[in-house]
Amino acid sequence: MGQLGKTSVALMRMLLQGRAPGQLIIQYTDQCNAHCPQCGMRVSHQFPRKTLETDKTAAMIRSAAQKGIKALSFTGGEPFLHLPQICDLAQVAGQSGIEYIRTGTNGFLFCNSGQADFTDRMEQLADQLAATPLRNIWVSIDSSDVATHEQMRGLPGVIKGLEKALPIFAERGLYLSANLGINRNFYGADKDHDHLDYDFFYAGFDQFYRFVKNLGFTIANVCYPMYNAVTDSDQAVYAATASDRVVNFSRAEKINLFQALSDCIPVHREKIRIFTPRCSIHTLLHQYRGHAELSTPCRGGIDFFFIDSQNGHTYPCGYRGDEDLGDFSALNIHSVENRKECRQCDWECFRDPSELFSPLTGLRQSPLQLLQRWRNDRRFFQLWLEDLRYYRRCHYFNGRELTNVEKTGVCQRIKKRGYDETGQ
Repeated sequence: MGQLGKTSVALMRMLLQGRAPGQLIIQYTDQCNAHCPQCGMRVSHQFPRKTLETDKTAAMIRSAAQKGIKALSFTGGEPFLHLPQICDLAQVAGQSGIEYIRTGTNGFLFCNSGQADFTDRMEQLADQLAATPLRNIWVSIDSSDVATHEQMRGLPGVIKGLEKALPIFAERGLYLSANLGINRNFYGADKDHDHLDYDFFYAGFDQFYRFVKNLGFTIANVCYPMYNAVTDSDQAVYAATASDRVVNFSRAEKINLFQALSDCIPVHREKIRIFTPRCSIHTLLHQYRGHAELSTPCRGGIDFFFIDSQNGHTYPCGYRGDEDLGDFSALNIHSVENRKECRQCDWECFRDPSELFSPLTGLRQSPLQLLQRWRNDRRFFQLWLEDLRYYRRCHYFNGRELTNVEKTGVCQRIKKRGYDETGQ
């Protein structure tokens, strides 16, 4: 049996025991060099910044592997401010047997593409990342309007640099992901933002997917709005939130947002790999329409965990900052007694996988509830099967592989880069 077959058997055994594959998000640093108004870690926000110690983080990672964690994400702040350490820690994760290793960037290294050494710098960066077991690397894109994105981030020229750099990464077998944090400017800052209707959101998502595909991305994801009215309190331990209006949506606007996203995804799914599962959007719509019982509680604190850069402690997720679980290495993650059901936020990092795994974990944990759900919401199961088939066609969004559909377009971009470099 090959490695993929062994992995599939292990995952199925875990799911049939009522557990989802474990996921750990490590906020390695809260240092950042961008100006995003939707994030409490923006460079202009004054607070004591912290970065985890590399040796202690490596010990956490080894402990995570021993506890059965299957997916590991390094987040920030801006992780690439500490790129050598992130690369070293990714190696630790790979050597420890963790297969799904991810990180991301605001893209600051892609600025200044007009400088003579830009190509050399990008080749060195791509070589450095390609030498690690990182499976996915995302780049944050706030708007399909270039001027709006670069103004929000404070990173002039980053989009032009990305367009030049993506073929260089592709030559080394690295296919980056575009990551949209949904905000009121994602369709451009010049739009009427008083009340955002379905047509606004649909047109915005349609333009976003076209935009990132034309830039050269092969994978796209969206982060659901991270508004937090009490950002300056202890509510959210992960400060990638804000009380700024740019991420504040009314209930009616969220219904428009999620419905438009669900409707737009099938239009683009065969042109660019879209990570967002429609079955999860379906249940968020239930929640905002007053039927939370038709959604799955988040598995944060059960199978998924977050480690904060400020104190290196573990939390059920980045939102539940009042539930300090202490040192991850000492935490028994298999003891889930008295863990509460939670739907406090929409954050896709844990809500999406909670929904994706829910039919399988439910077979063991609550088969009668699963049957009741089948009777009351068969559309969820239709979308779930559709998502699973799509994920398989997409090689489970492996950022080291291309689908057959993508190969032609990527090869054309690489050839064009060669032509532009040589003039022949």
